[in-house]
Amino acid sequence: MLFNWLFARHHGGAFVLRIEDTDVERSTEASVDAIIDSIRWLGLDWDEGPIVGGAYGPYFQSQRLDIYREYAERLLSTGHAYRCYCTPEELEKARAAALERGESSGYSGRCRHLSPEERRAFEAEGRKPVIRFKVGDGETVVNDLIRGEVRFENRFIDDFVILRSDGYPMYNFAAVVDDTLMRISHIIRGDEHLPNTPKQIMMYRALGFEVPKFAHVSMILGPDRTKLSKRHGATSIEQYREDGYLPDALVNYLVLLGWAYDSSQQIFSREELVEKFSLERVSKNPAVFDPDKLLWMNGYYLRATDARTLAHLAVQHLARAGFVPKAPDDREMARIERIMGLLRERMRTVKDVVTVGDFFFTEHVSYDPGAFEKFLAREDAPEILGEVKRRLWALGDEFTAERIEGVLRGYAAELGRKAGDVIHPVRVAVTGRAASPGLFEVLEVLGREATCSRLDDALSRLSAGN
Repeated sequence: MLFNWLFARHHGGAFVLRIEDTDVERSTEASVDAIIDSIRWLGLDWDEGPIVGGAYGPYFQSQRLDIYREYAERLLSTGHAYRCYCTPEELEKARAAALERGESSGYSGRCRHLSPEERRAFEAEGRKPVIRFKVGDGETVVNDLIRGEVRFENRFIDDFVILRSDGYPMYNFAAVVDDTLMRISHIIRGDEHLPNTPKQIMMYRALGFEVPKFAHVSMILGPDRTKLSKRHGATSIEQYREDGYLPDALVNYLVLLGWAYDSSQQIFSREELVEKFSLERVSKNPAVFDPDKLLWMNGYYLRATDARTLAHLAVQHLARAGFVPKAPDDREMARIERIMGLLRERMRTVKDVVTVGDFFFTEHVSYDPGAFEKFLAREDAPEILGEVKRRLWALGDEFTAERIEGVLRGYAAELGRKAGDVIHPVRVAVTGRAASPGLFEVLEVLGREATCSRLDDALSRLSAGN
């Protein structure tokens, strides 16, 4: 879909969104809504389709059943298709027998030449037929825009079902009818669909339709070079969104899995992708999905995003962790915005705010054992924390990063010590960890009361010998 969108935008064409929902069991209203929501989240707008409408609708295949029946009847009347009355049990029995004989297990063509009497007998039994396409002799050539000429011998293609007994079309048939009626000129899809293409070309020709141009993109492999699946991690757009990825980062990365402009450029704006995209630069070889590279790229986009936008994205993750309400007021949103401005250099996904910035949202912090041992277990730590607390509290309403820095650095100078000898114990006492964004800014966001309360907590723990 992504390459279709880029191709259409690059050439000034129309991008059409069609919902192929003829699989009744799998296509639910919720699943369709999720698909549309994911596409919109990625920023892939469409010129025709659900919501926006268009001249060639409806754009849900489940609403086009009469159209498919009309064209199936046309294939029947021209002798390119026939009704098949074989039951699933008979088909399975025939497959098993063929395998036992060491022969092809495909459909035998049993119903190709039924007499009118035989058809009437089957119908008298109450059998509801499917409609099969009659595959001809010879070969079918696919002129692929990425792979060049690909030849298929028709003898290896069984007469395939185009219309089920319940009147719902099979994918290959519905796609042919819709692509023609919706005036689709180019179809870009995964190479797992390449074996479907000769079947579709046969139907285009049998119906007297013009064959569109096809381009088949290589599949994406997991790091172990097997087909990408759930065991390799998230595989749905919804999951990446839930995990805190940004749409621009995901689009940029996915495009580079199958396309490259040159050997060096990795970051592309949406406008650059549209301007530079071409099928000539799409790779014929499978791409390997690298989750670490996606994380790196997401971190790049995250750092380039303004803090206000990040704050609104972070709310769902913070609310889920119980750190903020689901709908924070303006004051809390302003605070989250300041926090995101401090944290984004240390984050790779928006969801990281929960782990990287948890100390901003808890009353009491948990100490990293290593940091506690290194900076708070020192003999002089209680004296330093106590004096820092006294001086910070004395700042009153002037509790700003600039004044806080003056207090900590000034106290270190009075002691004849390096600034880090004061800053590091305070950082661990207030955040629970040895590393954080700039401490002076962190303390300003936390505020005077929370900062001094945490210094008190650390002093209490030290006095208790823990």
